Amino acid sequence: MLKLKRILLIAPSEMTRTPAFDRAHALACATGALLHIVAFDYVQALALAGLVDHDAMAQAREGYLQVHRHWLEQQARFQRGIGLPVTTEVVWAKPSLAHTLEYVNDFHADLVIKDTQCVHALGHAFHRPLDWWLLRDCPAHLHLVTDARNPKPLKVLAAVDLSHLEDLTQGLNDRVLDLASTLAASCGAVLHLLNVSSWSVMGDSVASVPTTTLHGSLRDAVIDTQEEAFEVLADRFGVEKQHRHLLSGIPYKVIDQFVRQNAFDMVVLGTLYRRGLDRFIGSTAESVLNRAPCSLVIVKPLPWLD
Repeated sequence: MLKLKRILLIAPSEMTRTPAFDRAHALACATGALLHIVAFDYVQALALAGLVDHDAMAQAREGYLQVHRHWLEQQARFQRGIGLPVTTEVVWAKPSLAHTLEYVNDFHADLVIKDTQCVHALGHAFHRPLDWWLLRDCPAHLHLVTDARNPKPLKVLAAVDLSHLEDLTQGLNDRVLDLASTLAASCGAVLHLLNVSSWSVMGDSVASVPTTTLHGSLRDAVIDTQEEAFEVLADRFGVEKQHRHLLSGIPYKVIDQFVRQNAFDMVVLGTLYRRGLDRFIGSTAESVLNRAPCSLVIVKPLPWLD
């Protein structure tokens, strides 16, 4: 079973305790992992003032950061009081993808946690939020928190994709279930497993086609193969029979509806992007992120593919 040793919480620039704080605290307590909290803070007005008076700006910036450091330490004090190892840092930098990825790599995080950034559909046409870029580029497992009604999750859904050849996805389904089962076992949560049957790989081609377009006998063979693989995967990770779900339809729509109907606290699913490959691999996670029916855990394959 996967062992989580280092959890990184990316706190918002605003000094506000958000649902991600409660979830990070709960998961760190449950897994015994070290929790490190970082906040990227940058005030444009202070930066511009430095162009006129560098020394005064440096003093004002340090005073501002000291207030933020004190606030972040207050959030960590309770966790330390119950024996949870927690460290904090405030970094003077814009919360950009480059700064975030550099920090994730330097910290060697096993799991990165942050609040989901809400962007309306129209906004996506003009601006890609940090979450969207992290979905593609973050090398660590990524947990995007929508709320923490149950800081320690009670129901966890692992959503796998059996429509692609296993060697193509680098064992991604196993990694999804490995992390999902670790989180569920650590938190005492119920683990469910879902596969949405709608797509299949034909021959050696990377392209995927809806099974509904296949000849009846071939479609049945594809579905039977997926069902067999599903049961083998569920058995290997000890998922109870009544918690195994085989559904059909458009994956992201089915996942969204199933999660909302069954009140899951988090859904764990994989994503994979690789130059030259069909963009479909990973697009389900992206589509689910755009709707965020609950908190999401995004799993990457190992090794990371360029």
